[in-house]
Amino acid sequence: MNLLIDNWLPFRARDGSITYRSPLAIADPDIVDLALPRADFQGAAYQWLIGLLQTALPPKDHDDWLDCVAEPPSREVLEAAFEPLTSAFELDGDGPRFMQDRDPLEDAKPTSVSGLLIDSPGANGLKLNTDHFVKRGRVEAICPDCAALALFTLQINAPSGGAGYRVGLRGGGPLTTLVLPEDAQASLWQRLWLNVMPNQSLSRQGKFEAPRPDDDTLFPWIRPTRLSDKKGAVVVPDDMHALHAYWAMPRRFRLFFEDTPCRCDLCGREASRSVAEIRAKNYGANYDGPWQHPLTPYRRDPKKPNEPPLSTKGQPGGLGYRHWSNLVLDDAENSGTLPATVVHDYLHGKVPANRQARREGEAFEPLLRHARLWAFGYDMDNMKPRGWYGVEMPLVAVPSEQQEVLRSWVQDVTELARQVTWMLRNQIKAAWFSRPADAKGDMSPIDNQFYEATQAGFFHALFGMQRVLLDGENTHMPTEIAEGWYRVLQREALRLFDAQALTGPMAELDMKRITGARRNLQAWLSGRSKGSKVITQFAKKGGFALTGSKASTTAEEVAP
Repeated sequence: MNLLIDNWLPFRARDGSITYRSPLAIADPDIVDLALPRADFQGAAYQWLIGLLQTALPPKDHDDWLDCVAEPPSREVLEAAFEPLTSAFELDGDGPRFMQDRDPLEDAKPTSVSGLLIDSPGANGLKLNTDHFVKRGRVEAICPDCAALALFTLQINAPSGGAGYRVGLRGGGPLTTLVLPEDAQASLWQRLWLNVMPNQSLSRQGKFEAPRPDDDTLFPWIRPTRLSDKKGAVVVPDDMHALHAYWAMPRRFRLFFEDTPCRCDLCGREASRSVAEIRAKNYGANYDGPWQHPLTPYRRDPKKPNEPPLSTKGQPGGLGYRHWSNLVLDDAENSGTLPATVVHDYLHGKVPANRQARREGEAFEPLLRHARLWAFGYDMDNMKPRGWYGVEMPLVAVPSEQQEVLRSWVQDVTELARQVTWMLRNQIKAAWFSRPADAKGDMSPIDNQFYEATQAGFFHALFGMQRVLLDGENTHMPTEIAEGWYRVLQREALRLFDAQALTGPMAELDMKRITGARRNLQAWLSGRSKGSKVITQFAKKGGFALTGSKASTTAEEVAP
């Protein structure tokens, strides 16, 4: 089975039908999306196709990139671009196998193919019978198509897996951020091409050479594995091809292909061949050094500039607008956030190139007028997945010289939301319990509800900021935006308090305490308490008045 030739990927057509075709289907304008049976497979398949295009058909520059927006390549052009790499994408056979060890690993004990799935219970979970929610035995045989995606998904997300079982190049369970068109009916080509960059836009890591199918610095499965069973045996960027990050292979696997028909336990299709077992071995490639995967955001400690950046990981509570700035706007000097290279290239390469094309009488507005950020990934606790998160958010672009202003405004509004969330949570606890400081338990659902309720207001404010900055230079956030955001937070905080105050433990219900907590919250939100300096400062900075603000000591708590 060859991944560049065979019909193994499920595509969704414009009429809603799903067909299995080869990667050449991305040239078809009637193909609008992929249709994988699992969310992690969907994200991995996008990354596989983006990596393939970046390797086989990179644009020379942003003008060349724009040309392929205006006139996507034909199936014949794609076929010619993929053909030289075909031998590196064989999934089985006697030669090199895609993402598999050159060694057959005959000394390793065969295990279930479910071991390729990050959310399957591990050996310790089976031994201790802790597989309460994701049960053992649910995946016993899968089709070769799903096996290919399961293998790739694990290699790019590989968490820690025990002694010598290496994590992925970007750490275990990294976040991925991609740029998507706003138009839901955009073709799959447009979705993928937004995430392909001129090679000079990529981080200067490794060697930029013409891709060859026999280059193991690009495709590591072509040669024997770089073992890490001895101290100091690491794989660093300078030793590898500049595009290696797309094809990194930290784990050692061999798939067992059987000529036994099966109904795939993942996609449900009947298949003439199946994969029920795999072999795995430890001490594969040990990635170290300043790796930066082009599709993942990072964070660097500004006080330790010589230390390599750390990839952003999924966290409990999911993703939302409070993470937007860190995923989109560079802030290397202060917080150390480094958005994914693909996001940076969109904002600082593709959008400016489109503006220049407009000035010259050419425009590609249908694709570049509005875009969305798709962020997704596992929330991992070492080798245990706590959840999978995926969210789409608007992606706004402003001129490079206005980026710092936008970043400071977004930081102001998200910090105000954080402070209001803190006070809301504490006053709900004060309403629920006579001794709130001693009350234990997870209050994060309150935070999540508040952020969800205010998300639309945030993006309304964000689009307002973009309009203002596109119209000219501004150093102060417009009053109508600042006040509008404050009113959203005030209204939703009181609404959520009213919805939650009477849901505490019945034995603890006390109306006098509940009404007192509401007065404290209202006074703090109105800037009328000793601890609400954050509110009065935001109002002053935003240039609007807090109605009836009069200093008092109603609420004793001071926000962090």
